Amino acid sequence: MKAWQRNGILTVALLAFGAARLPFEAGLSQELRAAGLVPAAMEIGTREKIGQTSSAVALGGLRTLVATFLNLRAFSFFQEQKWDDVAETFETIVDLAPRTRYYWETGSWHSAYNAASYYLNDSELPPLRRKEAWRASIFRGRAFLERGIRNNPGDWSMQANLGYLLQDSNKFPAFRNADETFAAASAAYAKAGENKNAPAYVRRAAFFSLARVKGKEKEALALARSLYADRVNRVPTLQVLLLILEAHENPDMDTAARAIEIFGSKESAYEALSNHWFRTRERFPVYGVAKALESLERQLNIPPADSIFNKPPPPPAGPDTWFTK
Repeated sequence: MKAWQRNGILTVALLAFGAARLPFEAGLSQELRAAGLVPAAMEIGTREKIGQTSSAVALGGLRTLVATFLNLRAFSFFQEQKWDDVAETFETIVDLAPRTRYYWETGSWHSAYNAASYYLNDSELPPLRRKEAWRASIFRGRAFLERGIRNNPGDWSMQANLGYLLQDSNKFPAFRNADETFAAASAAYAKAGENKNAPAYVRRAAFFSLARVKGKEKEALALARSLYADRVNRVPTLQVLLLILEAHENPDMDTAARAIEIFGSKESAYEALSNHWFRTRERFPVYGVAKALESLERQLNIPPADSIFNKPPPPPAGPDTWFTK
């Protein structure tokens, strides 16, 4: 057999072998990517954003290195208050490192907190444009974090961060429907709490958000009682909300007596309820609180001049007052 014939046969054999391997390797790659063991193929748009040199490095398997350098670039944009550039850089970063929690949480934080605070406090834009830019920044931060959760469904920390964002008294006014927002916050915290590695506070936080949803009082009371059964959860906010939800269920209840039972003394009950009375910005319910405070003031012989009701609570804050000038 001549040399060119042998080479031809060898070439055909190699091509046939390669063709036979393609379906197997394609399926294996899909399985590895689904398991998070191999990153997804880099999109053309991402290659264009990071440049030829960085693209070559990323294709060589060093995506996290490129993401690290881009994170430094994003920090420079943050210092210069170039918020769109910060957000766009983090979009590229998470394309390179979609399994890294830090990048999702930091990218969301820059939009929902840093950019939003800039438009709230420091921008020279007219009030209406500042208000819309503030709202858009919070929406962007939420959407970015929700995308991170979809890419990392088992990550409790991102779920907890989403819950915190949605119940934050400086953020939830950006959303049109407070009940829907608090319900979404509660659901995010509850999802985080399903993870065995999540700290105890996320389960309490799920309740704190649920307690603020109108029409969910019965469900919230059941959750409050379940949490209260464990002494580690008996923090003042949970104790006060347990009392309030019981008062909602039973309007004829002696709220002062129940408060003393929960807090252990008249003084402790009065202090906890007084603090709650002034937490207007957080939009917690207050069923029965005024009646309990009035009764406790009589029992503690508090002079009328020193009554808690002579110190009106601050009005709920929101964009209508934040962007007046």
